[in-house]
Amino acid sequence: MDPYGENKLISPLHKKKASEDPAGQEQQKADSKTEHETGEVSKKPNSSGGGPKPPEEPEDRVETLVDHLGDLRKQLIKSAIVFLFFLLLVFSTLNFWFPYVVKGNELVILGPLEVVKFYTSISATMALGLSLPFLVHFIWQFVKPGLEETEAKFLGVYSPVMLLLFLFGVAFGYFIVNPLSYQFLIGLGAANFDVMISANEYVHFLIMTTIPLGLLFEMPILALFLSSIGVLTSVSMKKVRKWSYLGLAIVSALITPPDFLSQLLVLVPMAGLYEASIYIVKKMEARNERMEDTTV
Repeated sequence: MDPYGENKLISPLHKKKASEDPAGQEQQKADSKTEHETGEVSKKPNSSGGGPKPPEEPEDRVETLVDHLGDLRKQLIKSAIVFLFFLLLVFSTLNFWFPYVVKGNELVILGPLEVVKFYTSISATMALGLSLPFLVHFIWQFVKPGLEETEAKFLGVYSPVMLLLFLFGVAFGYFIVNPLSYQFLIGLGAANFDVMISANEYVHFLIMTTIPLGLLFEMPILALFLSSIGVLTSVSMKKVRKWSYLGLAIVSALITPPDFLSQLLVLVPMAGLYEASIYIVKKMEARNERMEDTTV
């Protein structure tokens, strides 16, 4: 049985023999003449680049992955250096920051290691806040080549706004949520107990009432981004408004101390930010429609 079937294919060994045999040479000339007359030309890649591109070699993929990992490593190293710089700076000037952290409250320590935990927690949190603009810039430099044009343009324009909203959320927690909820809980406990606040618990309470609020205040930018890539619309946000409020209430209960006042202080601005997100997304949709009409 002929393994090459009815297509009259010739194996490499047969081709070699055919090229040595005069009869085989005549047969090859006849076959090439037939192909020329019928217009069937074999597709072979040429050096001018007109033919099909060869598939990417595994070595090329490995080199590309290694390049990406190398870029990520560089950005992580720079981020770590910046964070360590601010950590040492904050730790060395902690006596200057200490009154703003304690806010005049009398704290006690329950052991020598609690002093280390207190200083480390405060220094790491403040160093992260100070190095946040640099960290965002380094991450942006890494992900920018892999983003689409619309995504890169969006993040490039709104990155400063994201930072301002984060700082505004932290300030809202520091000046409003933290003191009101702290005084409420201390007053509630002082009615029946001798209240002594440990430094470790105070730092945990301070971080819990500031940093999560900075992340929640990014809601308008998140809504704009999802709208720009076609995932979210103002109409869909209005339809799920009740469920969104329920989700915000659950999140505010999780990130705040277990008292009604703190949860209410967080839920009210979150609801306002949600409504503001709907308004901003609606305005952006109207602007995009006007731009499409002008281009048509």
